[in-house]
Amino acid sequence: MFDFAYPSLLYLLLLVPVVVLLFLASRASRRKKVRRFGRPEIVAKLMPDASKYTPAVKITLQLIALVAIVIMLARPRYGATEKNETSAGIEVMIAFDVSNSMMASSTDRADGIPRIDRARLLLEKLVDKLDNDKVGLIIFAGTSKMQLPLTSDFYTAKMYLNELSPSQITYQGTDISTAIKMAMNGFSPAEDMHKAIILITDAEDHEGEAIETARLAAENGIQIDVIGLGSPEGAVLPGFTDSDGRPVVTKLNEKLAEDLAKAGDGVYVNGASPSALSDLENQLDKLQKSEFSNVNYTAGAEQFPTFAFLAFLFLLIDYFIVERKISWLKGVNFFTRKK
Repeated sequence: MFDFAYPSLLYLLLLVPVVVLLFLASRASRRKKVRRFGRPEIVAKLMPDASKYTPAVKITLQLIALVAIVIMLARPRYGATEKNETSAGIEVMIAFDVSNSMMASSTDRADGIPRIDRARLLLEKLVDKLDNDKVGLIIFAGTSKMQLPLTSDFYTAKMYLNELSPSQITYQGTDISTAIKMAMNGFSPAEDMHKAIILITDAEDHEGEAIETARLAAENGIQIDVIGLGSPEGAVLPGFTDSDGRPVVTKLNEKLAEDLAKAGDGVYVNGASPSALSDLENQLDKLQKSEFSNVNYTAGAEQFPTFAFLAFLFLLIDYFIVERKISWLKGVNFFTRKK
């Protein structure tokens, strides 16, 4: 099977007819200018070295090189295969807080690592340990957004983690309840599949109802584990001031985070704890793994070197073809009989 890693780049091939039209317009303009000096057949004798054919040859070579470059950039692949496998695991939805408060220090020190960066580090390590499980990602602040549906593609999941920032959610605040509801709806309908929500937040919930929603998730067999980020003593939020012009201080609401985990039949861990990752991993291991089918794709062999070579070859040929007549072809007339 022949496919492309970046098929959208093939739209650049629309440049080909544009270049052709520009070339034809240029040649028509040239002929018009020649006629101003006299009859074309007379003027042609005054320019014995001017070739009728090399401009067309050169633009053809350049267009072939352009097509090859576009195809090369789209990364053509050949020989991809599809394989079905059966794995045993659980489904894990990560609900990641991207509210502005997550940019504050994760410690008591103002220069400490930001909460959002510490969260990324923890989750990247956790994703590496999920093995055959399925993982999805939701981001939330004042509203929630499904960033990545459930998948076994952990490489893609880690890519999404690296891109997280508060700018991805326009409406700021912290609405944990909505995030939990979206995570619940993101699981597969399979009743025998064990499910867990990992809520990573500083728990500054501005909307309420989070405890009730966590309890509802537990009643539906969904475990909620909470990673708390920040310090209960608080940290200054860089770049933000209150109505009186004083720096905004944001704190980890550890009591709410613990209550959420308790209501969701899960575990609470402090993100700053050295054992945070192992405690969370042990909790997830308590869930019985269920069998499910995976469709894995083996990427085909990359074909872009072939097109890179073709582009180089045609550009090289174009470089050595001059605009004037080639000396050993001066006496040849390709399209008319010599009288």
